[in-house]
Amino acid sequence: MAMTEKRRVLYRQGSGFWRMTAKWVLVFGALYLLDGGLLRSWGDALVWPMIGILLWVPFGIGVVWYPRKDQRVELTARELRVRRKRLPMERVNLLHVARLWLEGRSTADDRPVLEWTRSDRVVWVPLRDGRAFGVEFRDPAAFAKVFGAFAVAACGGPDIVRARAAAETYPDPLPMRRRPADDAGSWLDLLDIFN
Repeated sequence: MAMTEKRRVLYRQGSGFWRMTAKWVLVFGALYLLDGGLLRSWGDALVWPMIGILLWVPFGIGVVWYPRKDQRVELTARELRVRRKRLPMERVNLLHVARLWLEGRSTADDRPVLEWTRSDRVVWVPLRDGRAFGVEFRDPAAFAKVFGAFAVAACGGPDIVRARAAAETYPDPLPMRRRPADDAGSWLDLLDIFN
């Protein structure tokens, strides 16, 4: 009987739904405790949980969470999964990722990765064919650290990466842009790389 190796997840970013819901409960729960314990009676303070429940769907889900619902990302040794799409590692230019990680920079700009703040930011993933696509992260430095270390290990270590980067030539990855609806040109859609 063949044993299948368990898939090891190197990095995972969820949609943030439960984190957003927990913050919502924390804010309105604190208002309830503050109002009921210090200002008015507990019965009068019940208005805060009721307001929280009534506003949770249109504002909590609709305004806060829904615009970011597609930020689900999972990185394994075999593939990068963005939303429901999968990108095999064979199509990613890991040598370029490893070289940039050893230099402490990224394809997005010349700012060192370790100086990135924890905020929504697009990280460009370079492909072997010279293209690059952007993936949005809430903590881009954490993903860059994991992805860079994985790329260096997959390429054989820092010394091999530096030797290969000096010997091999490949085009600098160009970010893909979304094609306007009326444009029939050659620019590929952001997720065409998964097809």
